[in-house]
Amino acid sequence: MHGKFFTLVISSLFISGTLLAQQPNNSTAEDSLNNNSAKNFLSNTTIGGYGNAFYQYNKNQKTAKVDLERFVLFIGHKFSDKISFFSEMELEDAKVNGGQPGGEITIEQAYLKFSLNPNHYIVAGLFLPRIGILNENHLPTTFNGNERNYVETLIIPATWRELGVGFYGRLNNLPVNYSLGLMNGLSAGGFTHGTGIVDGRFEGRNATGTNLAITGAVQYYQSGFKAQVSGYYGGTVGIRKTEADSLGLNSGVFGTPVAMGEGDIQYSNQGFQVKILGTILSIPDADKINKAYASNTPKTAYGAYAEIGYDLLYRQGYGKANPAQLILFVRDEKFNLNSSIPSNGITDQTLNQNHVVAGFTYLPLRNVAVKADVRLIHGGAQNPALVINPSPVALPYQNNNALINLGIGYSF
Repeated sequence: MHGKFFTLVISSLFISGTLLAQQPNNSTAEDSLNNNSAKNFLSNTTIGGYGNAFYQYNKNQKTAKVDLERFVLFIGHKFSDKISFFSEMELEDAKVNGGQPGGEITIEQAYLKFSLNPNHYIVAGLFLPRIGILNENHLPTTFNGNERNYVETLIIPATWRELGVGFYGRLNNLPVNYSLGLMNGLSAGGFTHGTGIVDGRFEGRNATGTNLAITGAVQYYQSGFKAQVSGYYGGTVGIRKTEADSLGLNSGVFGTPVAMGEGDIQYSNQGFQVKILGTILSIPDADKINKAYASNTPKTAYGAYAEIGYDLLYRQGYGKANPAQLILFVRDEKFNLNSSIPSNGITDQTLNQNHVVAGFTYLPLRNVAVKADVRLIHGGAQNPALVINPSPVALPYQNNNALINLGIGYSF
């Protein structure tokens, strides 16, 4: 399997130069296919991708790591003016070594897009629902900092994809986009303390079809301003009813549900950039999940962040087709994965954290980024009841830490 993957990668790189020459500047292959502007000799097949690598120094541990975090290959195909195919295959951490911790190969998306008219389309397959800012816009050249923000990594799982059908559209006379999706639900049995619902996702692999989820979003956009509200509601128990009953869980389409709401604002003007996002996660039957799986699942979790940046090269690049950018930014992230817990849960204030991230993003071209940032972390007090069989070489818990990151990113 791995040999076939890398054969595909090598073949793709061989022909990508020809394909890229036929894509507009300042776009990716996926953009070209979405905009119906990709034209090449491979029968309307388009190849692109993205990736990033970074160095990270951990102040408390006095250690550093260097990692090729992501290498993603995009392949799309235009069957006709109405039907297209989109896919991404991702290799994380550069290498997969059977049975060892570390990298993995995953399919990040694989769906068909059916264009109904210029304003409406349907997607079917493995797709990323429109929720938050990062889920649909996660290329390393589109966000500041080497790491994705933690709010949209732990509260809203980053690159959250599931199997289903989505409907997307926009109004004729108002600057409003909207979307609605139906997909498989989550697995409460996969929830892990400290990661919210992240480990409950199926991501296209043997998902249960008896519990489902719905998502929806509404966007308003005007010039450099965009505002969005989005939400998710879905079941987490897709096992047989007799098995669910024995575990004390509610089965069915929306049994033992998870609900999430999100709102965000983005604004850019005269070199200034602002992003604000807030989200809340609710698991009303967390006590039943804890009783069944002993996972210390919370009833609620929340997160929010605000970021401001300024492009120091804005005046020099004003009016140019593909100007260089040097963006100085600062972001404040606040999240609590144990905001409230059921009666059979254990409080973990280490999951109540505040992060301040500051640094710069240099883009000599829109599709190439050089980044440097510092992440200052403050967490709550450690609960001794959660310290079980600690390693004899474990460092004492510290409320504060700092991570220094240097890296590169690209998209094409």
